[in-house]
Amino acid sequence: MAKRLDVKDVNIFYGSFKAVEGVTLTVEPRSVTAFIGPSGCGKSTVLRTLNRMHEVIRGGRVEGEVMLDGKDLYAADVDPVAVRRTIGMVFQRPNPFPTMSIFDNVVAGLRLNGVKDKAKLEEAAERSLKGANLWTEVKDRLRKPGAGLSGGQQQRLCIARAIAVEPQVLLMDEPCSALDPISTLAIEDLITELKKSYTIVIVTHNMQQAARVSDRTAFFNLKATGQPGRLVELDTTDVIFTNPSNQATEDYISGRFG
Repeated sequence: MAKRLDVKDVNIFYGSFKAVEGVTLTVEPRSVTAFIGPSGCGKSTVLRTLNRMHEVIRGGRVEGEVMLDGKDLYAADVDPVAVRRTIGMVFQRPNPFPTMSIFDNVVAGLRLNGVKDKAKLEEAAERSLKGANLWTEVKDRLRKPGAGLSGGQQQRLCIARAIAVEPQVLLMDEPCSALDPISTLAIEDLITELKKSYTIVIVTHNMQQAARVSDRTAFFNLKATGQPGRLVELDTTDVIFTNPSNQATEDYISGRFG
């Protein structure tokens, strides 16, 4: 079941360097929230804090609260691996496991979680590939390598892999930046479909994409070079793109900077 994310007064560090400061935002269940802003403003860094991927980086640490339906994801008794099962992630470049078949790619997470029942794995693979709108294209070649698919198909395979473990939230870090326009459209249609079941946060440099797929948009910016990134404004996507309350947001949306 899709869940709500609440971020409160979050500061994010790389060693002693504060990369992002003072982020407070809410992501509603079964919605798409887009993070936009110029390069280096902390969009992807904030995204990675939502499923504790940031702390995988050496020196990475987080201050503040990240709550999933009221549960603190950074509490001492919380297992980061369990967090990443609950909050799945799709990366910028398609990254199927190159030596694995399409089928094995999809069920890799389930096997890591101890699922061995062949019927359950086959059911999960079909359900996830259908969920990623890839089943009809690959159902006759499930034992062929995932790396043999096109770029757009590989990205949908990675989405199938992410949803196979039935997460509650899906994070997407520029999932279309390496894809052609037709594949990009397929992923955008898929995001719209997936939000019926998942809470989705997407980082994108593509203004049109944010306008097309998201319900709410968060604009991040830097005060100055070398200063921490910060959340400038969060509102419905319609408001952000037509009547933002902050001048910096309007300048970015209209292409006057960034």
